[in-house]
Amino acid sequence: MSIRKQYDEALSELNQALSEMGQAAADAIENAMEALAATDAEAAAQIIKDDNQINEMEHDIEHRCMVLLLRQQPVAGDLRHISAALKVITDFERIGDHAADISEIMPHLFASRKAGDPAISEAIRMGQKAHKMVVDGLEAFLKEDMNAAQKVIAADDEVDYDFNAIKRTLAEEIAADPSQVDAALDLLMVIKYLERIADHAVNVAEWVQFTRTGLYKNENMF
Repeated sequence: MSIRKQYDEALSELNQALSEMGQAAADAIENAMEALAATDAEAAAQIIKDDNQINEMEHDIEHRCMVLLLRQQPVAGDLRHISAALKVITDFERIGDHAADISEIMPHLFASRKAGDPAISEAIRMGQKAHKMVVDGLEAFLKEDMNAAQKVIAADDEVDYDFNAIKRTLAEEIAADPSQVDAALDLLMVIKYLERIADHAVNVAEWVQFTRTGLYKNENMF
């Protein structure tokens, strides 16, 4: 087998590992929203445990990237893809971390708010949108699909709108009953993490342009 063929197979395996890690991160946020809807503390605890698997995937992909970089001198397109992969796995790892962060808040949140709470329902809808952005961002990256990536970036405006709407609801709640401040703060932390998850999905989408062209708009990408 030629060196180039070996290299191409290793690059394909890298993409498969990225796909699995991205799906694990997407599953974590989806499971967190299901646990939040069901006030399921046991499911929340499992998400925290599962985050270790995402961390292990991150280390595996980092190793694969380093092997590819050292095995032979990559051509420009390969180098861009490997460089982007190293950044994308960080976004997926942080998505998993934020899902775990949400899960850590849940037991306290469940003690102060009841299932069916309108603000929680709004947070769940926001989380579902963020989850879709993660899934779509992963697919756009693996297919190097700039049009799909732009749809992910555009969807962030809607999540930001939801984030601000829930913040206003919670502010009004506290104004009406200051004793609800602790419950409101718990939920505020949840929606903050959801908003950050959406931001990481946008980061993944922005790397599609870099992978395709070697150009990037976000000055904080490196």
